[in-house]
This record gives sequence, structure tokens and C-alpha cells, in this order.
Amino acid sequence: MPDLRRRPRSLRWRLTLAVGAMLILAFVATFIVVYGETDSRLRAGIDDDLQTAASAFAQQVAKPSQHTMALAAHRYVTTQPFSTSSRVLYAIVGGRVYSNERDFLPGVADSDDTSATERIESALARNIERQPPGLSTQEAPDVGALRLLVERIGGGHGAIATIGVGEPLAPVDSALDGIQRGFAIGGPITLAAALLAGFVLAASFARPLSRMAQIAARVDAGDLSPRIQARGPRDEMRILADAFDHMLDRLEEAFARQLAFISDASHELRTPLTSIRGQLEILARSEHPQAEDVRRVQRLVAAEVDRMTRLTDDLLLLAHTEESRFIEREAIDLELLLEDLLASAEPTAERRFALDAPVPGILNADHDRVTQALRNLVRNAIEHTQPDGRVELGARELPDQRVAIWVDDDGPGIPAEERERVFDRFHRADRSRRRSSGGTGLGLAIVQAIVDAHGGTVRAEESPLGGARVIIELPGYRRMRH
Repeated sequence: MPDLRRRPRSLRWRLTLAVGAMLILAFVATFIVVYGETDSRLRAGIDDDLQTAASAFAQQVAKPSQHTMALAAHRYVTTQPFSTSSRVLYAIVGGRVYSNERDFLPGVADSDDTSATERIESALARNIERQPPGLSTQEAPDVGALRLLVERIGGGHGAIATIGVGEPLAPVDSALDGIQRGFAIGGPITLAAALLAGFVLAASFARPLSRMAQIAARVDAGDLSPRIQARGPRDEMRILADAFDHMLDRLEEAFARQLAFISDASHELRTPLTSIRGQLEILARSEHPQAEDVRRVQRLVAAEVDRMTRLTDDLLLLAHTEESRFIEREAIDLELLLEDLLASAEPTAERRFALDAPVPGILNADHDRVTQALRNLVRNAIEHTQPDGRVELGARELPDQRVAIWVDDDGPGIPAEERERVFDRFHRADRSRRRSSGGTGLGLAIVQAIVDAHGGTVRAEESPLGGARVIIELPGYRRMRH
């Protein structure tokens, strides 16, 4: 079993080895295909040439008698002597062999041939005489590998002759040897260059990943400031690096919001707890507290507990705003919703309420969340107006299937420099308001969260009544057709 622990851990080396393995496989496969295809094509070309040459030879030898066939065969092979650039020709007529190559003639040997060579040539001559028609490959001492085509032809009066045409395979072997040498020399050089290029490419691919790992380690240590800031073409690595940076931006913002949220929440909760402790300490100083003092402390403690309960509920609501199921859309009769909202607000405060809502249509939204957001706006307007003040609720249709809903009041209004910050958690534009009045500083933040979850917008501006106007715009509105 191989020791897996010895496998390279570096991504660049793993990529380089993978590229190298694929290149070797591709190199071997290419060599096999090129070598086999070249061999096949060259041999097929030789076979075609042999067919053509055999046809021409047969036309010359096909004579009326055996004697004339012999003379024609002898004349044809004599006029085409064998060389490295020509073909071997032979004919067997009446048991006699005529050929332009001495190795094919029985009993004929060169003076410098050894006895072993003579035996091989004699065996070749006998084998040639017995060779059946068709293609074969023979081995001749002075010629080497030979591709041979044998045919039988007939003449007049039953005369029969056997002809053979052979072509040396030395050019084929030379071409194949050239391919082998080319692959043997160029292959390692190409492979080495490809491995080097693969290593460089793998290093360039691994560099952003290595930087991501380093930045992730710094983030894990608590530093949220570093970024990859990738440059170059927008390929997969650039997209990954940009997504990583975007994730870190969101993470840094989330941590900043969390820290601010914890700081503000702890401050908001500490204040009523301090008030409760103070009241209890005052009550404890008296050995026999009066019933009136006990009831006063009870009222104050109950008020602070109620306020902390509302604050806790609001904090839980804001904590759930990031969930995918925070809103569940349904078809809402918007005009009816606004009428019910205003009817429920009228008994709660001595204000002059009015409704301007020419929106006879359907809003695709979460009924409870939209009602909660609008109720927070109405409550906020009530808290910032005097008794007998005016609070108006209005709506109108916008292009692109959107609707605007606003709440006006005739209170002191919101200063221009505060209009964006009023939707921050625990922010109070009116610093003179006491916390004991019941506000948690989360009402408009909840409105912002609900509107954002619906894909809408919210903003504050000056009201025609002289106070503040808060407008929310929501998508998914369609007018009802009568």
C-alpha cells in the first residue's frame, strides 16, 4: 500500500503532477496513434503500388505460349534491374525462375556470401517457388523486409506463370524510426517545458488561494481589515476573490453592527435596571415603608419591566429579520388595511386622524409585518404630537407596480441632518424625550427592517402639516379592475 502521507500537500505540486501525468498519457497515446497510423498508411500505399506494378507485369507476361511467356518475363525483369529505389520482380514459368534480384534465383550465390547466407538464400528461393498468391512479408538477406504480392496468370494453350512483385519495407522502417527518434528527442523536451509551464500556471492559480488562506487566518485572529483585492481578467479566480472580499465586507459590517447593537442594547437595558435597583434601595432604607411608597415603587418597577419586555421583543424581532421566512407574502386589500389601522389607532390617543388612501388594489406582502411597520409609524407620530394634534395616513400608486404609503404629523418634525439616522437602532432625534415615556428607540429600525425584507425603501422628509412625513415604498401592488 502506498504511504498517503508522502503525497505532496502543496496545491501547486499536486496540480503540476496532475498536469504531468495527463501530458505523459497524452504523449503515449499520441505516439501510439501517430506510429500506428503512419505504419498503416505507408503499408497501404505500398500495397496499392504493388497491385499497380503487378498488373503491368502481368500484361507483359501474358503471352500465347509458355515459351513466349518465359521470354517476355526474362526481358521484363532484365530491363528493370533491382535497386534501392525499384521493386523486386520475379516470374516462374515452366519451373524456371526469372528475377532481377539474385537472392530469388535458386542455385545462384555471390562469391562473398558465407555458407550461412547461402543457406538462407536457398531457403528463400525455395519458399518463393512455393509462395501462394496474395500479399505477404518476406525477409531477404540483401534486401531486408520485403512486401511481396504473388499472382498467377494464364496464357494461351493452358500456359500458366506465377509472377511476384516485391517492395522493400526499409523506407517504412526508416519513417517509423524517424517518428520514434522525434518522439524520443522532442518528447522529453516538450514534457519538461510543459511541466515548467504547468508549475508556473499552478503557482499563479494557487497564489490567490494561498492569499485567501493567509487572510482567513488573520480574520480568524480577529483582524477583519485585510482584503485580497484581485486584479486582472475576471475569470473564476477573480470571481472567487471578489466574492471572498465581499463576504469579508459583509462580515466586517455585521461585526460592527453587532458590537454597536450590543453596546446600545446593554446601555438601554442598564438604565431601567439601575432605576429598579435605585427604587428598591430607597424602599429598603425604611424599616416600615408606607403603603403609598410601596405602591409608587411598584408602579415604577412595573413600568420599567414593561419597557424592558418591549425592548426584548423588539430585539428578538430585529434578530429574525435576516431569516428567509421572516415574511410570508399574501394578497392584501391595501385600502381596507389602512382603514382598519386608522380605526384601531383612534381610540388610543387624543389626536385628529385622517386618511387619504386612493389605492383600491392588492398588495402582495406580509400582512402582519406591514401592519406592524405602519402601526410603528402611527405610534411614532402620536408620540411626537401634542393632544389634539394631526396625524394623517395616505397612500398612492407608483409606476412599476409599486405603492407609496406615508404617515404625516404636525409635530416638531425631524431635522434634515437627522433624517437618515432616525432609522438606526436606538437613535432618538428628540434628545429631550425621556425613556420613561415608553420609547425603545427601535420603532423606526423595525420599520426599516420590514421594508427592506419586502424589497422596498423608506425615508423621512418634511410634512405638509409642518411636522415629519415618513414614506415607505413597497413592490407587488396591482390595481383592482372593476
